[in-house]
Amino acid sequence: MSAIMSGCPRPVVFIARGVPPSGAARLREVCDVIEWEGPGRIPQDTFVERVGQCKPNAVLIHPPDRVDRQLLDSAGPQLKVVGTMSVGLDHVDLEECRRRGVAVGYTPNVLTSAVAEHAVGLILGAARKYKPGMRAIHSSVWGTRWDNALWMAGKEIGGSVVGIVGLGRIGIAVAKRLKSFDPARIIYCGSGPKDDAKQVGAEFVPFEELLKHADFVIATCSINEGNKGLFNKGVFDKMKTSSIFVNVSRGVLVNQEDLHKALTTGVIGGAALDVTSPEPLPADHPLLSLDNCLVIPHLGSATDTTRNRMCNLTVSNILAGLKGETLPSSAL
Repeated sequence: MSAIMSGCPRPVVFIARGVPPSGAARLREVCDVIEWEGPGRIPQDTFVERVGQCKPNAVLIHPPDRVDRQLLDSAGPQLKVVGTMSVGLDHVDLEECRRRGVAVGYTPNVLTSAVAEHAVGLILGAARKYKPGMRAIHSSVWGTRWDNALWMAGKEIGGSVVGIVGLGRIGIAVAKRLKSFDPARIIYCGSGPKDDAKQVGAEFVPFEELLKHADFVIATCSINEGNKGLFNKGVFDKMKTSSIFVNVSRGVLVNQEDLHKALTTGVIGGAALDVTSPEPLPADHPLLSLDNCLVIPHLGSATDTTRNRMCNLTVSNILAGLKGETLPSSAL
């Protein structure tokens, strides 16, 4: 029997972090909504406590809000569905949710374009030295220094070798956009050749060959237990000393201590990170002080259009789960 029907108590939905108003309004039409109103992300212990108090039928979360055994125990057996506004699912214990019969919805596909555009921005920002350029403006260095005509000179994508680690939805979208910059080659690695690679003339190569030849190494792969910390000293040592590393996947993909050493000792030329571990990085983290490391606060999906689409899909997942229907985008 549907949980959303005339004459039945309205289901309770706990929103762990603010969402676009249109999505929250859809939920409030048929549900009692309890929303965390703190200034930032809800602390995990507070999350556990609050769901224990309100006993929701659904929770709406964003990474890194964790849904694990402790949270599920606190929420209780009436919890029917978890909706996460994300593609990544490493913050949700899927096996535990499956065991308890809790549906899980996520938001693939709707953010591909926004993340791909953002990846191009990161590549350009790192390649053309936007961070030290901005610092030169704010420190009044600009206009007082001109060592020679190569001051603040960066790299071009045109004529370069672009290497993409993981040619999934986002990887191919990035490749399509970079193709217009006329790189000499687009190469990629992963579990095997992809049919979509033909659209951009991308060549499948072993990981080590990609590291050896790529001027830009772009991480767009999904995360699993086998590739956490993949980008470490051994990998950076195999890259060109002029190469730029870009990560729009997850922060756990990178050993950040090894990245810092590679950037400060000339092992690689630069990096641009949309994701870190943890998030946020402490303000005094060594990576943030480097001119050749551009760090952005996980803005890959941060456009009005995409965030609203993500929210609306999440709400649709939650409403379907509350009715006992198949979720439009199920993670299980």
